Amino acid sequence: MNYKIALLKGDGIGPDIVDSTLSVLDKVAARFGITFTYTPYLMGGCAIDETGVPLPEETIKGCLESDSVLLGAVGGPKWETLPGHLRPEAGLLGIRKAMGLYANIRPVRLYSALRERCPLRSVEAFDIVIVRELTGGIYFGERGRRQGANGEEAYDTECYSTTEIERIGRVAFEMAGMRSKRVTSIDKANVLESSRLWREVMHRLAAEYPDIDYSDMLVDNAAMQLIKNPAQFDVIVTSNMFGDILSDEASQLTGSIGMLPSSSLGGTKRGLYEPIHGSAPDIAGTRTANPIATILSAAMMLRYSFNLAEAADAIERAVEGTLDAGYRTRDLGGTLGTDEITAKILELI
Repeated sequence: MNYKIALLKGDGIGPDIVDSTLSVLDKVAARFGITFTYTPYLMGGCAIDETGVPLPEETIKGCLESDSVLLGAVGGPKWETLPGHLRPEAGLLGIRKAMGLYANIRPVRLYSALRERCPLRSVEAFDIVIVRELTGGIYFGERGRRQGANGEEAYDTECYSTTEIERIGRVAFEMAGMRSKRVTSIDKANVLESSRLWREVMHRLAAEYPDIDYSDMLVDNAAMQLIKNPAQFDVIVTSNMFGDILSDEASQLTGSIGMLPSSSLGGTKRGLYEPIHGSAPDIAGTRTANPIATILSAAMMLRYSFNLAEAADAIERAVEGTLDAGYRTRDLGGTLGTDEITAKILELI
């Protein structure tokens, strides 16, 4: 079976971590008799430099014609002074929208080998999945600037529809049914009208899933509870902005943001897979970046988009075995670079 993968290597460390991940995919392909065809496209700052826009039409077309998309990272100080619609991050928002990807799945797991890297003094092992709504909310609402009574004003609008809330909620409930059967919906219903609608819809959905233990939590409390007792959570479902912030907070409990993969899914099997970290321009080209989050994102691609669970398991076991053996990149307190840690993972596939 041949799978077409669109590559968006992006900026900063993006090319390094994607190239390392391709070597892992090639090893898996050889072992399991799979064929992957890779086609690179421009997105982000590199696309701005070459075409003047962060998301060229050719890239959109190529991604829509692929079986799935693997992304490195976008952005950097070089492009920070550009208008919002021309910044690298606009390309990321645009490709998610073009592909109809509304559910961002972010596993947050503390590996036993990395427990000493967790900043909490005492912590139980935890395995959380954050389900973040991806195409609505304040990132996509009406925005602008205007003159007000006290000078220039800027505004961004949070808006959600019943349909948007219901479809992301179903993703969370279905996922919880395959795990520990617990869903925590995070909102700000004591203040925001959009959150009050969010809570109403989630309660209606909860009635359809009586076997799932459902609870609500305000976002400020959730931020505290992730530090106090992360093991209390199984599946978290929340809005675009809250999910963006909370998943980055949760990532630090795993030892490094370089450990967390993610997948963005919609109504088809085609998805976009990426690490949750940024482009780290300060170490771009040094080949010292941790590629594990991207490698684990590729494993999620095999599992969710291609139904290759055995191949995905092989990658995840190799990553865990590498950590259990004591190998670490610099962000994890070790000395290995991108190529060295990748070689250790390849040995165990």
